[in-house]
Amino acid sequence: MRKGVLIFFITNIIIIGFLVNSVWTLLTLLFIDGSEDQISRAELPAPNSGAISERPRLIPKIIHQTYINESIPAHWQGPQQSCLDLHPDYEYKLWTDKKSREFIAAEYPWFLETFDGYEFPIMRADAIRYFVLAHFGGIYIDLDDGCNRSLDPLLAYPAWVRRTTPTGISNDAMGAIPRHPFFLRAIDSLPEYNRNWILPYITVMGSTGPLFLSVIWRHYNSGKPKGLDRVRVLFKDEYNNHPWSFFTHHRGSSWHGKDVHLIFWMAHHWMFLTVIGFTLGFAVLFFIWWFCGRVVLSGTIKGRNVNSRIPYWRRVSQKDYELVDRHEV
Repeated sequence: MRKGVLIFFITNIIIIGFLVNSVWTLLTLLFIDGSEDQISRAELPAPNSGAISERPRLIPKIIHQTYINESIPAHWQGPQQSCLDLHPDYEYKLWTDKKSREFIAAEYPWFLETFDGYEFPIMRADAIRYFVLAHFGGIYIDLDDGCNRSLDPLLAYPAWVRRTTPTGISNDAMGAIPRHPFFLRAIDSLPEYNRNWILPYITVMGSTGPLFLSVIWRHYNSGKPKGLDRVRVLFKDEYNNHPWSFFTHHRGSSWHGKDVHLIFWMAHHWMFLTVIGFTLGFAVLFFIWWFCGRVVLSGTIKGRNVNSRIPYWRRVSQKDYELVDRHEV
């Protein structure tokens, strides 16, 4: 094998390795479903069982929800009221935009600049839920999630999140004790993940939304937390769709824009897009290999044969090019 071809392949292997390393956490989320931390239906008492009162209660009885102001849209008033009716002994906190900013300014001033700088309002709605759970503890519920039964059994776990498909966890329903290390890590990581990914949907998901929380969850679990530090996972059947499930899901996703239709189309045609992506990728690599072999490494430039034994960078210097002082660049 010619030295130039070998260098070409080694360079591409390094580039591919770098790219894989950059998205390794996302790739692992495709195969890790959190089943080792699952809250199984076998350990949950039935909705009207007397065993509910015998379980320990770690999470405080607080329900957190967020909205722009206190004028809840009519289509969400039903789900909101279902949670209030089933939990008369719970404290209820509705975090409006105004209350959220006042809370951050008073308790977490180091985050205020990031909080105010978020491009989309939903990003502030995402962020505040992590802060109030870390600060007060309790259970956070999206307004488009109604309550189907008492949440008391979920108070027995120091922290829990909801499994979502096709990968990772969601941030629409979750609970924790105050100062749980998982949510402390989440709020500490928010400034680092505040990036613009061009498409609004990807920017929101990766900076503050479920994808962000899933990545933090993956990193957090790599430390193998135990005891009260553990984060339990509520799976689909226990989340909704059954009489024994805790929640009912209603119309939501009010922040979705036109780019979401493209994202969802890509999700439904991921196999086709994967094949196209690999085909284009290999085509580009083949073109680079051909270009290097026929033009650069062979020394053939515009029909003129240059001594191929002379490295290309030396050929450039032979044409009276001079190195520019680095300090002048």
